[in-house]
Amino acid sequence: MSFFKKTKENKPDVDQTDEAIKKLSDTEELLQKKVEFFERKVEEELVVAKEAGRKNKRIALQALRRKKRFEQQLNRVDGMLTTLEFQRSALEEAGTNVEVLRSMSHAAKALENAHKELGSIDKIHDMMDNIAEQQDLAGEIADAISAPVASWEYSDDDALLAELDALVEDQEENRAQKQLEAELIGEEPPVTMDMLPDVPRDAPRDKSREKKNDEKEDEDLAALQAWAT
Repeated sequence: MSFFKKTKENKPDVDQTDEAIKKLSDTEELLQKKVEFFERKVEEELVVAKEAGRKNKRIALQALRRKKRFEQQLNRVDGMLTTLEFQRSALEEAGTNVEVLRSMSHAAKALENAHKELGSIDKIHDMMDNIAEQQDLAGEIADAISAPVASWEYSDDDALLAELDALVEDQEENRAQKQLEAELIGEEPPVTMDMLPDVPRDAPRDKSREKKNDEKEDEDLAALQAWAT
């Protein structure tokens, strides 16, 4: 756009705008001094006309004519000032617009470059799908690592039960065979571990100790009741 082209002097347009605004400001300052000068001259001629009054009409009329001329010049200068102020305001607004457009253009180019680095929308979707797949894979790996390690114990329970039944049956056949041989020769059959009675797992109860504990509990309960009453 023309806002961002450079002139032959290798200066951007915004510098020309600033230069024009400065010139307008200098001219306004000069015209403002003329306004003050003409206002002062109008006041002076008015004083002369009042002092001459009816005593010297010719001097009074000349003073009023000069006053009118100064007022006309003052009005023209005021008009010039109004025009210059309008131009300066327009240039300042244009300069602001140039800066805004330049910033917007820079931001648009930066956004365009960022989108180029990101690539097409299909590429972004592929990347997100890849991330999702990697996350799923990471979850599966974590589950696999956290799972308990499988033991090397034989897990075929049916085969183990069949083997146990065969051992028991073979043991019973051996015991019956030995018992039969002992009866034939008139001897008592040997005692095996499976023929012995089961040993009680609980220790025998000490009734005297239990009685002492009961008596102590009764004494403690009686003491507590006495204290409560």
